[in-house]
Amino acid sequence: MAQFNYLNEMNSFIAMDGEITKGPVPRWQKKLELSAASTSFNNSALANTSARQKLSISFTGNNANNTLQTTAGFSMKSPRKNGGKNAASSAKKPSQTPSKTSGQQQTGGDRFIPSRTASDFARGNFIVKQSKDEDAENEDGTTSEGASPKQSDRMKSLSEALGNCDIGNKRVLSYQVKPPPPPEGYVNPLKVVYSAKTPMSAKSGSRYIPNAPERILDAPEIVNDYYLNLMDWSGDNVVAVALGPSVYLWNAATGTIETLFENEGNDQTCSLSWISEGHILAVGTNAGTVELWDCENVKRLRVMNGHSARVGVLAWNSYVLCSGSRDGTIVNHDVRTRQHNIGVLQGHTQEVCGLKWSPDGKYLASGGNDNLVNVWAAASGAPHATTEPVYIFNQHQAAIRALAWCPWQSHVLASGGGTADRCIKFWNCASGQLLSSVDTKSQVCGLIFSKTYKELISAHGYVNNQLSIWKYPSMTKQVDLMGHTGRVLQIAMSPDGSTIMSAGADETLRMWNCFAPDPLLTKKEKMAVREKPSLLKQSIR
Repeated sequence: MAQFNYLNEMNSFIAMDGEITKGPVPRWQKKLELSAASTSFNNSALANTSARQKLSISFTGNNANNTLQTTAGFSMKSPRKNGGKNAASSAKKPSQTPSKTSGQQQTGGDRFIPSRTASDFARGNFIVKQSKDEDAENEDGTTSEGASPKQSDRMKSLSEALGNCDIGNKRVLSYQVKPPPPPEGYVNPLKVVYSAKTPMSAKSGSRYIPNAPERILDAPEIVNDYYLNLMDWSGDNVVAVALGPSVYLWNAATGTIETLFENEGNDQTCSLSWISEGHILAVGTNAGTVELWDCENVKRLRVMNGHSARVGVLAWNSYVLCSGSRDGTIVNHDVRTRQHNIGVLQGHTQEVCGLKWSPDGKYLASGGNDNLVNVWAAASGAPHATTEPVYIFNQHQAAIRALAWCPWQSHVLASGGGTADRCIKFWNCASGQLLSSVDTKSQVCGLIFSKTYKELISAHGYVNNQLSIWKYPSMTKQVDLMGHTGRVLQIAMSPDGSTIMSAGADETLRMWNCFAPDPLLTKKEKMAVREKPSLLKQSIR
């Protein structure tokens, strides 16, 4: 018989079909058994909890020993021997949380306990009473107490004034207690421990502002003079910069460098400004003349007189070029005609070092070493300024060289003062009022608005020689761009508005990619395409 049993076992091992009678239990069977066991356990636990009875404490005053009883009538004394084991085992048995099944309902829930110290019960009573009165309004428009709607509104405003809060936004009960405010003049000693400077990068809102320049170019022999304007960026992406006796052109797209001209003798370039349309560069000299250069053909077109001292600043408005000089005058040049001098503006007693036309061409702002900011209105139907200023602002305490008009608010002008002032002031040129003033703690050398993020970038001198980015109009500082070891003489913006170039007294030009548009915002409107150049360059004599 043994050999038959052996053959049967071998056949059962070798057979591939049929039910497996030996071996471990399959995983699906284990899960099925566990789920059945947990369901039966939860049902029994719910049955036990529903059978529990609520305890009620009753004291009998006649007896000396008060006893604790339940509503069912049995006593809460120590159990007897026959029931001690069962009672002890049921007391030690932990309560289980019922499972989330479809046919069962969970018992209990969270409780929200109001705080007595944070709740104003008098105000809560008034709010409840007021809501009841509003519900009990009659059809004739009077309340249940006979008061008219005007009287009820008056009572509500009076109660809000006495309570120093808006009753409509207050709750009847408070569930949180706010921490008490620190005493006046308290300084947290751990502020130094938990504060740290931003490293090589900084975040502003939802965008990233690199704290290091994208490119650094050498600028040897650049003149360290606060009153000169020796750099400008054209609409064709060409940077013109005056270094020593020469003027150089750097193509930002290709990186090529070209020498436009070199002064002879004691001649010196004091200001540069590109025309808004085309490749014409205006050059102001220390001899009081203004030259027009065709940078495409490297040819000087004409020389215009009108000043008795150096020309430190230039500003274009269509075919009219305004020049500011050390003699305190501003000359309007019509570059189309032979008699180019069409008006002289006399509003400054010292050197004019700042000139800027508004985006709509209605106003010309000028800043001088006499601590004045003059706003000139454009003549009717002409792009040149009238001979009398519309507004004269004298709140600055130093020379004003930095001027910038807001692109999206054409009547708002920003001006920055020198070392003795250090303030950026905003003016409403429609009403002549001062909007705001911010102390920057350092000399303001340049201002430019950014349309991409509606921000303002300012260039500074002593002490930190930094570029600061401000959120306009709140003037919250976003980041300081450090790197220059000498004061920043001038700043210029690229045609697409994404890059700022700064010229420093440390003889370097630094490119900051601080206004690059966010690549994630693909649905954002594209920047307006520059209009096709007109035939203005053909009419310049």
